[in-house]
Amino acid sequence: MKRRSVNPWNWGLQWNMDQGELIEGVSRYLHCSGQVSLEPDLRSEMEVSVVFPGDIRGQMATALSNVDVILKQAGMNRKNIITLRFFTTDIDGFLANYDVYADWIAEAGTRPTQSLLGVQRLVLPELLVEVEALAAE
Repeated sequence: MKRRSVNPWNWGLQWNMDQGELIEGVSRYLHCSGQVSLEPDLRSEMEVSVVFPGDIRGQMATALSNVDVILKQAGMNRKNIITLRFFTTDIDGFLANYDVYADWIAEAGTRPTQSLLGVQRLVLPELLVEVEALAAE
């Protein structure tokens, strides 16, 4: 896969993202559903429990860790991510903790395109962050 950054404006670089990215020579795509701060819990009726309720920093780290698990299962890694969508019930809190994402993606040496959307609520009221990812190789 060949990647080329497209940045008519440089302001996105401070957020570890490109405005656009031209991707060529792709053979596989992976679409990740929204990942949240959940972990398996066989004692729960839903068989999952919210991790870090009320803690946006912890939820960001857990959601991104869950993206890592899906990438690994697909035989990919963070370098394969081409776009991310972040959903949050607290935009200011998310931006105040953006270093969680910046440190996580820094290992890949890429700047995937991204969107940050403020929402009223996620699937469970305790959840503050959801991350969707698209990866390719």
